[in-house]
Amino acid sequence: MTISRKLTIRAESWPLKQRFSIARGSKISADVLAVELRCGDMVGRGEAVPYRRYGESMETVTAAVETIQTALEAGMDRTALLDALLPGAARNAIDCALWDLEAKQQNTTAAALAALQPKPIQTAFTIVIDDADKMAAQAEKAQAYPLLKIKLGGRDGVMADITRLAAVAEARPDAQLIVDSNEGWQIDELARYADQLGRYGVIFFEQPVPQKQEAGLADIDLPFCADESVHDRGSLSGLPRAYGWVNLKLDKTGGLTEALACAAAAKADNRKIMVGCMVATSLSMAPAILLAQHADMVDLDGPLWLADDRADGLRYDGAIVHPPKAELWG
Repeated sequence: MTISRKLTIRAESWPLKQRFSIARGSKISADVLAVELRCGDMVGRGEAVPYRRYGESMETVTAAVETIQTALEAGMDRTALLDALLPGAARNAIDCALWDLEAKQQNTTAAALAALQPKPIQTAFTIVIDDADKMAAQAEKAQAYPLLKIKLGGRDGVMADITRLAAVAEARPDAQLIVDSNEGWQIDELARYADQLGRYGVIFFEQPVPQKQEAGLADIDLPFCADESVHDRGSLSGLPRAYGWVNLKLDKTGGLTEALACAAAAKADNRKIMVGCMVATSLSMAPAILLAQHADMVDLDGPLWLADDRADGLRYDGAIVHPPKAELWG
């Protein structure tokens, strides 16, 4: 006898320890969409964060999930889901819930389903945009993290951002640095100040200019990582070669299923992979831990910004993140 499923959708808000600020704005809470897919006494869980950059909101993402509720409750699987919804937060939440439920139903783990044996990984820690001295203080406080992700792209221009970068580099000469300006610079500014930006040994500059300007990156001698320009496998084909790295996030790919395929495609295209995240709970990070097994670099510090995380959340030992417990996900 087939046991029908029951879908539950819930908007949640998780307060942060401190304000999280990037070029596009600030937040004081992590607003997530949590879904549960129950089948008998087994429950698969997933979580996603609507991304305003792509026109998503809690309302639009909830509505997208609701459009396939009947199909999900009737037994839709992960393969059918890829065709039912576009890449994005809605598909991510459902896809991750399906992985979790499938693992429970088969009395195994999501890692085993993905043919992985997950190991602890090292995550970057984010230094949010602020005055230069305050960013230096953030960096000094983050002594446990050998890799720092520096948020830049301030409205006061690239020169002010170079002052910020210099302050962080001076405060933490031991740390490796990556820079994320969230499309906050203009291509002409970036070209003008490229030599100065290149003095700090930055591993890469993540999506430094708006997507419509990124063709100009080919003329600038700096290492770059694509973020906002990468969604799924389809977006890789037109990506400028200046992007030696790609930042894969489950909320962009629309879940772990597509993210794993996208990672394989990126590797085949000779691009390095960073696995990133939105500010969210450990339920969002847990599936990304599996994706991170394929990564060259990891930025999964989202739960570290929360005042309180979910029960059975991920274990962080400084910069080391451990695979999730079954009680959390997978």
